[in-house]
Amino acid sequence: MSVETKLDTGRGSRTLVSRLGETLRQAIAAGQFPPGSRLPSEAQLTEAHGVSRTVVREAIASLRADRLVEARQGAGVFVLEPSRNAQPMLSLSNIDLARVSSMIELLELRTAVEVEAAGLAALRRSPAQEEVILDRHYAVRACLDAAKPTSEADFALHLAIAEATNNPRFREFLTMIGRSLIPRAALRPDDSEADQAAYIKLLDEEHNAIVVAISDGDEEGARDAMRRHLRGAQLRYRTLLRELRESVR
Repeated sequence: MSVETKLDTGRGSRTLVSRLGETLRQAIAAGQFPPGSRLPSEAQLTEAHGVSRTVVREAIASLRADRLVEARQGAGVFVLEPSRNAQPMLSLSNIDLARVSSMIELLELRTAVEVEAAGLAALRRSPAQEEVILDRHYAVRACLDAAKPTSEADFALHLAIAEATNNPRFREFLTMIGRSLIPRAALRPDDSEADQAAYIKLLDEEHNAIVVAISDGDEEGARDAMRRHLRGAQLRYRTLLRELRESVR
């Protein structure tokens, strides 16, 4: 897909931001903008796609939130090396990801950090960051509706919330933990269709409560919603842990 393709301006700014962001992501993935290269200027993107500067800025902000690009003062926006997008700061090699108890331990740690992140995001998020959070929420919902795996989309939503704290350490922490610990993995293949449908509905409701509270600037509401979400995940893993222990007796 060429980044010179103009976008339809009749669908609202939110759709335009999403579409321009996706166009640029595809161009980067296809090698049109290799690592280290500079993206077209804001003025060039505005003219090429027939959108406002605000749309361009917010689309670029979404790429920055995903660590695909970085802005260099006075030089422009540059594509990052893929390895820099997910480089861990600390080693967690001593954690056995196959053990459910390890998942519970890390969920407890995530709860301590992400509850505060949600509250700060409600206070500090920019309009562009709020839009990224909403887009990530809708992406998770689209995966749920299509019965597709949600781990990557779910992790992206939590990263977007961490980014909206405007404290880079929150995002670095989640990147260190990694997307493999998203609670969706607790849903077992042998669950009934009714159980899976109930879990999917609950997951969407929990995410929606977090996103709405952040969008409304409700600091305590965002904290409470994130706490319920992650404690609910802990409860699901603890239930699974009890079942596993019972099965080996």
